[in-house]
Amino acid sequence: MGWAHERLGAIVSGKVDAPPVVGTLRMGLLDAWGPGWARKRWVPQPEILNGDGSMFGGYLAALADQALAFAAMTVAPDDQHFRTINLQVQFFKIGRAHPLDIEARVVAQTRQLISVEVDFRRPGGDIIAKATAQQVLVAQPLTPMEPT
Repeated sequence: MGWAHERLGAIVSGKVDAPPVVGTLRMGLLDAWGPGWARKRWVPQPEILNGDGSMFGGYLAALADQALAFAAMTVAPDDQHFRTINLQVQFFKIGRAHPLDIEARVVAQTRQLISVEVDFRRPGGDIIAKATAQQVLVAQPLTPMEPT
């Protein structure tokens, strides 16, 4: 088991602290994963909604980037990490303060890229948004930035 599978297992089991951005943005983590997919149910908090109760599209883009990264982690080579180099979000319906089922999956992989997609669905199956991304694989390990 490589770094990514260890991390995914720790996330699902609750044995890892979320990165600061996850707490700040109230993104939550991950419910389940397997080879080529990752999913979670997410419930928006009132403080991240627009004044009319709708969801801010940029917030859904952040959730998409997170879910797409989780899916990419399921297939990432043990000696490589990755970074998002392209992210596209398409909106179909207005998101509101209802739970969302978020499921991401790997659609293709080469030696240098992992292509992923994610659906955002209301309970019952109505799709509100879809996103796609490409993750570029990098050989060197990524390390946290040192405080300045």
